[in-house]
Amino acid sequence: MPFRMKNTIIQIYEVQEPQEAEELVGLGVDHIGSVLTDASQIENAAIRKTVQAIQQAGAKSGLIPIFKNPVEIFQALDFYQPDFVHFCEALSPFPENQTAVARECDALLSLQSDVKKRFPQIRIMRSLSVPRTGVAQAVRIQKNLLKIMEFFAPLSDYFLIDTLIGNPGDQSQQPVAGYVGITGEVCDWNIAGAIITVSPIPVILAGGISDENVFKAITALKPAGVDSCTKTNVLDSQGRPVRFKKDMRKVRRLVEEARRADELLQKM
Repeated sequence: MPFRMKNTIIQIYEVQEPQEAEELVGLGVDHIGSVLTDASQIENAAIRKTVQAIQQAGAKSGLIPIFKNPVEIFQALDFYQPDFVHFCEALSPFPENQTAVARECDALLSLQSDVKKRFPQIRIMRSLSVPRTGVAQAVRIQKNLLKIMEFFAPLSDYFLIDTLIGNPGDQSQQPVAGYVGITGEVCDWNIAGAIITVSPIPVILAGGISDENVFKAITALKPAGVDSCTKTNVLDSQGRPVRFKKDMRKVRRLVEEARRADELLQKM
């Protein structure tokens, strides 16, 4: 059975300003994540105020570091003191990449172990990279993802499923090179469902989640949480998502649809 909460966790990224964070908490968002995009500017006063505003409002704050140096990550965690740190390296599940992935997993597992020892109060979220629907070798890919899940489960508090796009051997094809996420595209929900069903820790489903599909995502897959970034962003004049700026109307509708799904599941 999937690891279920009474209510589905609603998680929203990328939030860099305290006022926006407070608005999101007011709409019923449970987890609010910020992103550190530059290791040369680790200590960002606005993001620190955002983390504090989230916590003071009663929600959980998350932090994604887009850099890999452990010393810099420890510095960031010490400065911000988020409720959870989110590691989202694009670990390929494709068969031809597994030797390289095994080496990367070793280094990331060591990092997560060190984070748990140094910051026992901070939880760890680990992204799992699931391709889009229709990918070849889906059975082997699912098997590899379940193996990666088993590696990280003992040193993680949450998994987040996100959408991997492009050539699995070329991480530069991801929107942020080397990392999974902010594609605005849905992953293979069959593979995602298999992970959710067997995971020993809560799984949050990301990848193109919006007010239009969140009800179906929750009722069909029953994840512990759902995550939205791109699909709840403001759009520019050409209809493209604007990073780091949320559309509160979209977030409100997403929360309403998620809670409607929770009500249905509680009656079943």
